Amino acid sequence: MTEVPPRPAAAPAPRPQPVIGDDAFQPGAEEDGFGAGPFPTAARAPQNAAPTGTAMVPPGSPEAAPMEIDAIRREGLTGRQLRMARRLAQKHELPATSDFDAVRLLRARGIDPFQSNAVLDLVTSAGGGGDGLPPGGSRALTVTPGGQGGMQLPQTIKAAQLPSPELRAEQAHIAEVGRIQRDIARRRRRRSALLMARLFIFVILPTILAGIYYYTIATPLYSAKTAFVIQQAEPAAAAGMTSLLRGTPMASSQDSIAVQGYLQSQVAMTRLEADNGYRAHFSAPEIDPIQRIAPDASEGDVYRLYRKTVKISYDPTEGVIQMETMAADPQKAVEFAEALIGYAEEQVDQMTLRLRDDQMKGAQEAYDEAEAKLADANRRVVELQERFKTISSEVEVSLITGQIGQLEGQLTQDKLSLAQMESNESPNAARMEPLKRRIATLEEEIGKLRAKLTEDSASGLSVAKIQSELLMAQADVQTRQMLLASSLQAMESSRVEANRQTRYLAISVAPVAPDEASYPRAFENTLVVLLIFTGVYLMISMTVAILREQVTA
Repeated sequence: MTEVPPRPAAAPAPRPQPVIGDDAFQPGAEEDGFGAGPFPTAARAPQNAAPTGTAMVPPGSPEAAPMEIDAIRREGLTGRQLRMARRLAQKHELPATSDFDAVRLLRARGIDPFQSNAVLDLVTSAGGGGDGLPPGGSRALTVTPGGQGGMQLPQTIKAAQLPSPELRAEQAHIAEVGRIQRDIARRRRRRSALLMARLFIFVILPTILAGIYYYTIATPLYSAKTAFVIQQAEPAAAAGMTSLLRGTPMASSQDSIAVQGYLQSQVAMTRLEADNGYRAHFSAPEIDPIQRIAPDASEGDVYRLYRKTVKISYDPTEGVIQMETMAADPQKAVEFAEALIGYAEEQVDQMTLRLRDDQMKGAQEAYDEAEAKLADANRRVVELQERFKTISSEVEVSLITGQIGQLEGQLTQDKLSLAQMESNESPNAARMEPLKRRIATLEEEIGKLRAKLTEDSASGLSVAKIQSELLMAQADVQTRQMLLASSLQAMESSRVEANRQTRYLAISVAPVAPDEASYPRAFENTLVVLLIFTGVYLMISMTVAILREQVTA
């Protein structure tokens, strides 16, 4: 908006009191904007004019007041004009009973209330012209509709006021705010368009491509599901704390986990590849390029595909191993499942066989050792008996002690006989001498026998030493016999325990050839792709926004 500089205000000139009549438009009067000629509708009707059929009433008389007030009412004056006329009447101390009566009285006094109103507006308004009019203002006459002899004086038409500096500043501020809002809206539209483009490129387009692949290109895979458990052959009643876990899944949980790990290992994959052509099946031309592996692919690539197509899980609460095998052909999926079940059975048998062998091996070795040591002890006893030429040391001792006892008896009798002979007053020396020699011989023989029991002789060891060695050898034999009996009992217990540790693989759900493909799950996979790309896009966008804020801060 082009600002127009305000016109300098001139000193207001005294305005002559307007008069009613044609002399108000005479040359030399103040210019009112309508030229020097009289305005046709401003001509005053003759004072002696009266409506047809009425008596002549002089204007200004009390009788003519109602008719003049009715004529003023029909002029259509505004409320502001009437209020200004009433204030002007109060200024001139006219007894007006109403606003219309004030207009009548002012006109009767020759005062135009409307021209005074314009003069008051010019006096109270700011920036008025020097001629009493607003800048660029002019007067205009209006004709009262239905007026009869009434005269309307020219009214002031106000020109458009220029805005003040405060208003112009406010308008400029509003325009600046509008410009900023339009710029923000334009940036938002551009940012929204850029955001939609990025979403389409990084989220929607990959999702569409993934959906096209899963719905039209991906090779359908058939899955064969099976479930089996590992059972333990144990008696119904068992003693000890282990009886609390017998018959529960916890008793065979280690074996189940071991079988699960074996079926998921590369060893099982290698056996499946060698026995059932796993690599050849998934490198066939009918497999889509993404799932197909090269015929010369590495073992790592084949093993990664094996982990995807063979899924094995173990439920510890039920003790059930669930297996799912996938293949492009239903019969091939069943073939893979049956082969893996066979591998699991072999693995279970190997684990229990090794456990049974370990338990029986120790018991058998202990029994064999006890038996060999018992034989050595028996051989030692025989050797001692042969060397000492005695069957039993106790028998030998009893024989010697018996001989000593007999000799002791004879010796005692001979000593008694000798003592009886010596008691005579005149003993017979011929009879006493042989008896004394016999007593000496018996004593000598008894001494030899006693020495044979405890002293070594030139012919061999004493009976005490022979008896000691024979007793030790015989005690060793008895000990080895007890150890042999204990080893035999331990071996039998180990055999029983080994039989208890036997594991069996029981199939609860046998694999069945499916009649429809289970994979790929097009809708779920497409939805997952959408969520993944959306999450990645949001993370990247948040990271970029945070970095931008840190840089600009």
